[in-house]
Amino acid sequence: MAQLTDRLLAVVGGRSAKPLSEHLGIDTVGDLLQHYPRRYETRGQLTDLAELVPGEQATIIAEVRSVRTVGMGGRGRSGRTRGGLRVEATLTDGVGSLAVTFFNQPWRAKDLRPGRRGLFSGKVGEYRGKLQLANPQCHFVDDADDAEAAEIFARELIPVYPATGAVASTVIARTVKLALQMLDPVADPMPPQVLAARSLMDFDTALRTIHQPDDQQEARQARRRLAYDEALVLQSVLARRRHHAAGLLAAPRPAVPDGIAGDFDGRLPFPLTAGQEDVGRRIADDLASAHPMHRLLQGDVGSGKTLVALRAILQVVDAGGQAVLLAPTEVLAQQHHTNMIRMLGPLAQGGLLGGADHGTRVALLTGSTPAAVRRRVLLEIATGEAGIIVGTHALLQDSVQYADLGLIVVDEQHRFGVEQRSALLERIPGERPHLLVMTATPIPRTVAMTVFGDLDVSTLTERPAGESRVVSHVVAEREQPSHIDRAWQRVAEEVAAGRQVFIVCPRISDSDDEAAGTGAPDDPAAPPAATHAVMELAAELAAGPLSGLRIGVLHGRLAPQEKDAVMRRFAAGPADGDGVDVLVSTTVIEVGVDIAGAAMMVVMDADRFGVSQLHQLRGRVGRAGQPALCLLMTQAETGSAAHARLLDIAATNDGFELARLDLEQRREGDVLGAAQSGRRSSLRLLSVLRDGSLIEMARDDASAIVAADPDLIGLPLLREAVVAAEAAATSEYLEKA
Repeated sequence: MAQLTDRLLAVVGGRSAKPLSEHLGIDTVGDLLQHYPRRYETRGQLTDLAELVPGEQATIIAEVRSVRTVGMGGRGRSGRTRGGLRVEATLTDGVGSLAVTFFNQPWRAKDLRPGRRGLFSGKVGEYRGKLQLANPQCHFVDDADDAEAAEIFARELIPVYPATGAVASTVIARTVKLALQMLDPVADPMPPQVLAARSLMDFDTALRTIHQPDDQQEARQARRRLAYDEALVLQSVLARRRHHAAGLLAAPRPAVPDGIAGDFDGRLPFPLTAGQEDVGRRIADDLASAHPMHRLLQGDVGSGKTLVALRAILQVVDAGGQAVLLAPTEVLAQQHHTNMIRMLGPLAQGGLLGGADHGTRVALLTGSTPAAVRRRVLLEIATGEAGIIVGTHALLQDSVQYADLGLIVVDEQHRFGVEQRSALLERIPGERPHLLVMTATPIPRTVAMTVFGDLDVSTLTERPAGESRVVSHVVAEREQPSHIDRAWQRVAEEVAAGRQVFIVCPRISDSDDEAAGTGAPDDPAAPPAATHAVMELAAELAAGPLSGLRIGVLHGRLAPQEKDAVMRRFAAGPADGDGVDVLVSTTVIEVGVDIAGAAMMVVMDADRFGVSQLHQLRGRVGRAGQPALCLLMTQAETGSAAHARLLDIAATNDGFELARLDLEQRREGDVLGAAQSGRRSSLRLLSVLRDGSLIEMARDDASAIVAADPDLIGLPLLREAVVAAEAAATSEYLEKA
């Protein structure tokens, strides 16, 4: 008999275990039984061929409609066929058809008799515009001599597993059946009273049923139980973090009358939105508490999160503490530093001639800060002369010593991991600083419960007065070449009207092998196409349609001083004799960059960027209230998945709607961060889209369990899973570091 922890090789033998280990990373019985079916086919029902996706590994049930054998490469002088034979068959589901080709397997013609039904497994490809399977594995339903097919078709429902070209779904199904026959009863990690209260199947039954259900209802019940377990482990990890945080102490930082914060509010040229005031009050109350604040502030592009954060920072400075603003890029850190000094005016010149008597200093520290400046900044931080410190990951280094760190603000939280923000918190001896993390990538509630469940969540939904909605259009470069010329004409018109333009490319130069900072095209069937690069496009535009305009370039390989100089010239605008009219850039301007005069953005190869990336980029224009335009240029064909996705993005400026679209189109593991380390996601069944009620249920149960038993002593199997999940998160962070 076998346990979940047993090596699969010892249980099912090397012939079955080795391919699973080599191609799917399945090494134990538990690994195999947690490789759940992707779907179930009904024995008497053919697969809908219209649902097949090019590039996907598929297993289908279909009927042979026709078959023929043809030669490859013509005939030689002897009349014999050169290059072997090719067997071509057409499969049908009664409506559509699918081509199947076997190379140098002439005996397949005998098997593929019209009217026969079988199970076909392979990678879906395209040939001359039609879907096809090349050399698929096949098992025929009516073949009594096929023992493997007999095993698979013994049940009404046929499990279809995620597979590879080397390991078909049928092979996985056969190995699962053997492992289940050998498996001892599996202990349940949850007490019976919880299972009864939540109407959940016991674990052993669920694990067996999900692989061998008698009907779809049984499969759904098994999936619900196993998905609940995944949710409970995740929510228990988060509940333990909340429990730990609740026991920590922080120095209260109450609001001080007649301090910097009050003066700053009086300087604002516009009223706060109702949302900013409400969230501000919540944060002010948190800061006045003797326990550290752990809050996520989310809001769409332009909703005013940075202003809310700055008011919190000033409250801490008024109370005698220091505040850190941690930014993901040097460009964004530089801009935060510049904007804070501009917005605070004399309040940011404490101790200097012309500065306010009760003012402070705003320091900037990044990885490229010159040594002499770095020494001065470190001294200002250590003595407390700098009440506000802005920087990048450089602020996490041990050499940075704080006089009295009271608040950490993390900008664009999705660029940092939980452990990275914890690294700064853990370095502070004694009382913990308060923590405010921000994101302009709106997060659906179920994702917030799973990814940021250790934080209180506040959301800004209003946009400040004067913010303009951006009109977006998709331009198909191949099919609408005249629109490309018109795009550059529009750029010139915007500049002539005294406005500025961003042009974003996925690569720095043509010498780059991959598009910097982007993923692969969204449409796997799309033919590879050369993507635009900053250096070459800037030169082409300067010599052609935009000649006479002042074009600047910005990318990650520039020295920090060059980046800063380019941004200053671009921010200066057309009125400045040395200003920049058009900035050709990579995605270093994706977040936070605020150029009041920018009214147009052109994104080249827009299909190479993610949904949230495009929304962030688009948010860089129209920030001063003027009408704004975003052109999403693409080489993707009209009607393709990539083109359709861009149309969806162009249709709305609602970041929360786009977040839902993003979640629908991405793998769950990517959304939850697991894919970043190359590991398989621990969430194999749980879906943050469809399992919201299950996640809430698990959150309630985990909170109750951890409140009664923080160390999970009474639930050793749950404790084992939670500790393993916590260790995996730490290991992932160390690998990244």
